[in-house]
Amino acid sequence: MKKISIIAAIILAVIIAGILFMNDSQQETEVTKKQTKVGFLLNGSCQDNSWGESHYLGMENSAKTLNLNVTYRENVKEDESCLAIIEELITEGCEIIICNSFGQGEWALQAAKKYPEVYFFHATGIEEAENLSTYFGRIYQMRYLSGIVAGLQTKTNAIGYVAAFAIDEVNRGINAFTLGVRAVNPEANVYVTWSESWTDDAAAETATKTLIDTYDIDVLAMHTDTNKPLEIADKNGIWSIGYNMDNSELYPDTFLTAPVWNWENFYEPRILECLQGKFQAKHYWEGVDSGVVALAPFTDNVVPEATAAVEHEIERLQSGTFDVFYGPIIDREGNLHVESGESMSDEAMLNDFAWYVEGVVIHGEQ
Repeated sequence: MKKISIIAAIILAVIIAGILFMNDSQQETEVTKKQTKVGFLLNGSCQDNSWGESHYLGMENSAKTLNLNVTYRENVKEDESCLAIIEELITEGCEIIICNSFGQGEWALQAAKKYPEVYFFHATGIEEAENLSTYFGRIYQMRYLSGIVAGLQTKTNAIGYVAAFAIDEVNRGINAFTLGVRAVNPEANVYVTWSESWTDDAAAETATKTLIDTYDIDVLAMHTDTNKPLEIADKNGIWSIGYNMDNSELYPDTFLTAPVWNWENFYEPRILECLQGKFQAKHYWEGVDSGVVALAPFTDNVVPEATAAVEHEIERLQSGTFDVFYGPIIDREGNLHVESGESMSDEAMLNDFAWYVEGVVIHGEQ
């Protein structure tokens, strides 16, 4: 009789668990029965093979799963017209607004305060509100890995880096990349030029040609949202490391890899939370385990030894016992910024990168 009672209890527990699971699944299904309108503001375009398209593809994948009707506004300027576009989208019935550029933040914050019933997400932003979250990914981890590729690939020990602006985000990437380079090739230097624009092709072209004309560059990396550096590198037979998306098919003879985004791994869970009434106003900074950031598959151009070296570092990053800015880390003047055995805090990584590690050379510095 005791055995029968135990078996009956187990069966009852299984039935209850099954009912709870069905209810939970039904709850998630219910919130997607009604189509939800989302407004998406891009500082570029949906087909730029770069930052804008990475967001577009991630959102389109999420839209299929969550029954979203997404309206895109492309090439949005970072002035008061941004606020007008947000308000227009809300008037059209958008319940969620997403802005993908830092300069749109002021207007997203204003709109969030004015429309408390609407959820807002701001990529690369720094200021949250009750109905506004900011988000980015730890792309510096992927830049570190791509730096390892560059350090093993170079024969001249001169690696070029076209960067948009000397801001914390970009400086963090330059430093992470250089740490990767120097981890496998202490003799290599990373030469940086500024384009002073995310999307201006002409400015990126000038910055790229300056590097090629001034230094013996044989590998070129980039932190811009225009792919002009990849195009020029290809024409000059220089190995290239891209950004935002895998553009290996466009430059099969010179492309190596790229730090890339898989934004559906952010948008889908966060928008589902909105639909479930579980929105959290916070700053999201997703790392290697989230799937939001990744390294594009290596092309056949990459030297064979890079595979094992990068796989080893990926394992260390995933273990949680290592991150890129673990000490000791010394700047170009010999100042110790991170003690041995310590890790740079998120606060410092986000807001305290007005310095560069050993091996960084800023073009034009006196």
